[in-house]
Amino acid sequence: MKVRNLMLFGSFFIGVSSINAQDKTNIKLEEAIQLAWTKSNEISLANTKVETKKQELQSAKNTQYPDLKINGQLLQLTEPTVKLDINAGSGAFPVPDRIMIGQASLNIPVFAGMKIQNGIKLQDNLFQAENAMASKTKEDVAMRVINYYANLYKVQRTIELLKENQKSANQRVTDFIALEKNGIIPRNDLLKAQLQASKIQLSLDEALNNEKVINYYLVTLLKLPTETKLVVNESDLINLHKDEVPSDEKPAFENRKDLEALQFQEKATQNNVKIAKGAYYPSVALVGGYAALNMNNIVTLENAMFFGVGVSYDISGILKNGTQVKIAESKALEVKNTEELLKDNIRVQVQQSITNYDLAIKQNIVYKEAVDQATENYRIVKDKYENGLSDTNDLLEADVEQLKSKISETIAKVDVIQRYYELLSATGQLSQTFNLSKI
Repeated sequence: MKVRNLMLFGSFFIGVSSINAQDKTNIKLEEAIQLAWTKSNEISLANTKVETKKQELQSAKNTQYPDLKINGQLLQLTEPTVKLDINAGSGAFPVPDRIMIGQASLNIPVFAGMKIQNGIKLQDNLFQAENAMASKTKEDVAMRVINYYANLYKVQRTIELLKENQKSANQRVTDFIALEKNGIIPRNDLLKAQLQASKIQLSLDEALNNEKVINYYLVTLLKLPTETKLVVNESDLINLHKDEVPSDEKPAFENRKDLEALQFQEKATQNNVKIAKGAYYPSVALVGGYAALNMNNIVTLENAMFFGVGVSYDISGILKNGTQVKIAESKALEVKNTEELLKDNIRVQVQQSITNYDLAIKQNIVYKEAVDQATENYRIVKDKYENGLSDTNDLLEADVEQLKSKISETIAKVDVIQRYYELLSATGQLSQTFNLSKI
């Protein structure tokens, strides 16, 4: 039994050494967020959508400029039969064999029921809405990086605590083997110590597996090589400016980018209503042009210029357009209702984030006290055990409680940081905290 446990003990530490021998990379949290903003596919897609809206806005602006068209034709004729009603004399009338036509036309829109202006405003509001959504996407990606960093720190710190505890647990097993051989303790106590060491090994294996999973998610998000091993220090997470912790939803209504996007979309739907109503009015434009004609042997027309006013009015549209106006007004109401629904959700999200942050602070205080209590309890129980006043169950239970309290304290400490960042995200202030708006 002793040899087998020593072999297991040795093989474990060989494995741990190989893990520690791997190169690990440390990246500051803000640097990781910047990297995600640069490499993330989600950010690339959001930026592409913004560029598309920008070009659609420019296309709408182009509709206000004059239309200038030039066309020309050179036609080869067969032998036409030409008859003139006017008297051409006794001579034979020449027969043309080709004809050339040239024309230039200019159309300057003057009034189109305000559809052009409202079309530009519509596309501008949609462009601003897409910009806001891109900013919201960036904040979401930043929050995901923060959560991965926090969870990776939790699991790495848990691994450290488990390894420390495993050393004492394995040493206890070694000591109990010698004590059991000498008949000082019953075999049952040895089995309990070995069982605890096995449980610690299982917990360590699970923690190591979780570390690999979280690390893979993080390096994939940051577009780093998959073999990259990240290590997170507590200082990487602490970037808190808690002088003014949000206490209500007011900052959210001023800073939330998803709300800002909906507000721009609501303006765009109002522009769409005006465009639909613009069909009730006629379109007026200034028109002008130049024409030239040459039919060889017959006639030459040059310097034929024209200008005037063009008016078009779709009479049937007066009857048909009412439905389009109602559709546009209904869509505007949909966006307005969606905006009000989002405001309700923001109130709930902010209040929940405030409550979670306050709870995390209280729990952190309790778990700090619990570590001191568990450490003192283990010291007392161990002293009693060594003096024969306590049994193995009490010793192992006190040891487990001490380990659990240290792990809980680590998690609670990072939970405070996470909940703070979540509160900033709920109030739309996360980018401001990291000064990422300039990225």
